[in-house]
Amino acid sequence: MTRVLHTGDTHIGYQQYHSPERRADFLSAFEAVIDDAIEMDVDAVVHAGDLFHDRRPDLPDLMGTLAALRELNAAEIPFLAVVGNHESTRGGQWLDLFERLGFAIRLGDDPVAIDSVAFYGLDHVPESRREDLDYDFTPTADSDRAADPTHRVLVGHGLFTPFAHANWETETVLNESTVAFDAVLLGDNHTPGIERVDDVWVTYCGSTERASASEQDERGYNIVDYDADASGPAGVDIRRKSLPTRDFTFVTVDLNPGEGADEVRTKVGQHDLDDAVVIVEITGDGEAVTPGGIESFALDRGALIARVTDRREIDTETELSVSFADPDAAVDERIEELGLSEAALGIDTAVRSPDVADSNLRETVKSRLTERIENDPAALVPPEPDDNTGTPIDSAADTTETDDTDTTAAEANDTDTAAAKTDDTDTTAVETDTATDETTTATADTDSEGDDTDAGAVDDSDEAADTESDTTDGELSTMEDFL
Repeated sequence: MTRVLHTGDTHIGYQQYHSPERRADFLSAFEAVIDDAIEMDVDAVVHAGDLFHDRRPDLPDLMGTLAALRELNAAEIPFLAVVGNHESTRGGQWLDLFERLGFAIRLGDDPVAIDSVAFYGLDHVPESRREDLDYDFTPTADSDRAADPTHRVLVGHGLFTPFAHANWETETVLNESTVAFDAVLLGDNHTPGIERVDDVWVTYCGSTERASASEQDERGYNIVDYDADASGPAGVDIRRKSLPTRDFTFVTVDLNPGEGADEVRTKVGQHDLDDAVVIVEITGDGEAVTPGGIESFALDRGALIARVTDRREIDTETELSVSFADPDAAVDERIEELGLSEAALGIDTAVRSPDVADSNLRETVKSRLTERIENDPAALVPPEPDDNTGTPIDSAADTTETDDTDTTAAEANDTDTAAAKTDDTDTTAVETDTATDETTTATADTDSEGDDTDAGAVDDSDEAADTESDTTDGELSTMEDFL
């Protein structure tokens, strides 16, 4: 029997709600998974992408991740992984660095054997580039790394059918693959699930922390057993294990005529709010309620974070959906619709990053643009629009919240204009009020806000966005290439 722990969408480094405590929660959840893997003495940990929330993780997040992987390595448990859309870069991946350090194995076209099971990998691929995929995996008979396995498993990252918000046909992958798989272990959709497709088990492990207010169910991961004496899907057993995470308290208050803030406070006060993230939704026909007052009430009673959404304030003729809980996600969604070039997106990240001081913003943007112009001029060109929808082909549809909604980057069709706009961080290409039109989330990947993220809402913007980043193979040379 071969047992693996299937996890993914850990989004380490995600500072949800601009909270340092929430940022620490995402790393803690990953550490808890590693601790469980060591305690259960599994044969491998399989990570299905989006280890990090951002392609430029900060040093504390990197160090924390390395420390956890070092413990796993000391227990002689291999860490097998693919690259998700949140963390992918043009050149070498962080996963490549971890592999060089001996702490990880990046899965790909060639099989990696764990006992009698052969594992393959499929990194996230932008939807516009999938037509070029040939799913040409190396048969185990042609490899010296996995001789005569009992089971063959594909690990991938994306929104696959028959799950919600899918844009990738699982049947196509299975039918065109040069290897017959028994199971497909997936990441990107933050909602766990399991289906049978062409007699093959297809499963999402879900995220390990709530990257979106829409992710109300418990977080966790999968335990997958492969029977060495029973080949094919019949020898595969998939079970889910829950993971303790920070409490989220969801309170829905349906106000009757004449009821108002006092009734909302009464309902909220009936819950244990200590150190919890409190999400309050107000509906009904009652009196007007000031969200800030309710949030202060919850914070005074020990809540870590409080967000209030008054659904009655969004019934307009244009059917706008405004959520005071997750404005960052809405900004990200709007940014993706603009179809900015990769260089412009980099400027946007700098402008909204809480880690870049206002005094350093101009120099940061200038250096990033200079680097792009000298080394990657193609990044200054915005993606071509889809002829049918007008939506940029490379715009995402699968992931999470970014960290700041105060400002957003301007379109970088003119890089001079983009650089100039960074002089005043209050100037934004997209008005925050406009950007918060949509916060209805599904759950699939912090995308977006970067938030994967939730494929049902892939992260707090979430309706998962396919934050389609150009992923190309490249050689790593020094640590500076990553930092």
